[in-house]
Amino acid sequence: MAGSSHGHTPAAWTGVIIAFIGFCVSGAFTVMAQPIGFWAGMVIIALGGVVGGIMRVMGLGQPKTASHSAHQPAGATES
Repeated sequence: MAGSSHGHTPAAWTGVIIAFIGFCVSGAFTVMAQPIGFWAGMVIIALGGVVGGIMRVMGLGQPKTASHSAHQPAGATES
């Protein structure tokens, strides 16, 4: 995967940043023993995935190519 830009897209960065904020919110409310705040943070984490997915569909994510497959072992060739 040398030379791959996997994850270096606006969709990936935005989704991860939103999910990280949700993680911080959930963690803070866990320490404060506030279940409502914890679940609000969990919703924010899920929102990060949804926003990242929408941005990918809008063309801001990793472009799909016919020769690249995530399940193809390194060094394997297509037949």
